[in-house]
Amino acid sequence: MRWWSVANFVSNAGTWMQLTVQNLLVLQITGSAAATGLSLSVQAAPGLLMSLAGGAAVDRFPRKLTAAVSQSLLGAVAFVTAFLVAFDQLSVGVLMVLAAVTGLIATVDGPACALLGNDLVRPEDVPSAIGVGSLVHNAGRLAGAGLAGLAVGVFGTAAAYAANGLSFLFVTAVIPFLRPVPAAVAGPSPAAVPAAATLPDGADGMTVREGLAFFARRPRLVALAGITGISAVFGRNYGLTLAVLVTGPLAGGAGAFGTVSTVLAIGGIVGAVVGARLRKPSVRVVGLLAAAGALLQVAAGLSPSLAVLLVLVLPMAVAESVSDTAGTTVLQTDPPAHLRGRVLGVWGSIRTVWSLAGPPALGLLMELAGARGALVTGGLVIAGAIAAGYVLQDRRRVPAPVLVPAPALTDRPALSTAA
Repeated sequence: MRWWSVANFVSNAGTWMQLTVQNLLVLQITGSAAATGLSLSVQAAPGLLMSLAGGAAVDRFPRKLTAAVSQSLLGAVAFVTAFLVAFDQLSVGVLMVLAAVTGLIATVDGPACALLGNDLVRPEDVPSAIGVGSLVHNAGRLAGAGLAGLAVGVFGTAAAYAANGLSFLFVTAVIPFLRPVPAAVAGPSPAAVPAAATLPDGADGMTVREGLAFFARRPRLVALAGITGISAVFGRNYGLTLAVLVTGPLAGGAGAFGTVSTVLAIGGIVGAVVGARLRKPSVRVVGLLAAAGALLQVAAGLSPSLAVLLVLVLPMAVAESVSDTAGTTVLQTDPPAHLRGRVLGVWGSIRTVWSLAGPPALGLLMELAGARGALVTGGLVIAGAIAAGYVLQDRRRVPAPVLVPAPALTDRPALSTAA
């Protein structure tokens, strides 16, 4: 697990190096902000339809092999991009194709790497492993964003893509030496697997429908999707909302927003550490933390100064990071072992929907209400929706009154007819 964490840190740092310069590269090639948004959509689009098949592939094939192959392919795409950038051969069309290929590979790589990390620890330690993964992700984000500026300044834009390619190769080299815990990968015994999960003779084996059916019939997963979706659409896009708030109403500059971004990342790291200590998180805990983060978002939208905003941003990031870590734990541990890849595939498709719908919806809200209005309205919508969900759930739990019928006349003792 220590080796896997180191590999993930290197990989996340490389990924954030590439993401930091990718938008600038698209703007440099096209000169169009719309093209920048289109490239992000093209990369996310394969997850809408192919995540289901990717999750099924993760359930079918050995996870170490699947993760190694997907990481190698992502590294190859990064090296190809670096080569094209270095020799000034990258066109808009080629860039879009590479973005689509990256998104397609990610539909397999995401669930494969997530579940492989869980396989390296005992089942009772999975929540802690997920918390460590969240911590590594946030630390890699900080390191990658800082290294991107250094690499581009010294070696040029292609260096960020080349570094990302090397990070993927490092992960690929580490995977063969990982030793999964046998109990974590053995899965349920044949007697424990429901009959519906057994494939008929000659069946295809992908069983995408089985993952969909399990997800749809599991109320806690549906509730988790609702909480995460509304939080993603009306909050969390702080790269947009807080950037406009800091540079607009609060009259700050790029440096001020950089400070806010750093505080957000630090809060994410602290939240990941706290989330790793939750042994058995529930959907209710996820919702309560998401609502708390939303209310802090409302307060952040009303901040009169940058100093007040910084004070509010830290606990907001902590609450949302703990909520995310707890939600990931529920998602990856609730399904039976033989269905986890497919359930993560369903989740990938749902997440793609709100990742594509969220920025345009938030942008429209900002056009109508401004940055402050978007933060306040979005936070109230999130908290209100979660509160309404809890009220409805509690009402369903109230047992219906049991009516006891009155004794019938024939049940009474018969009167004696004797004279």
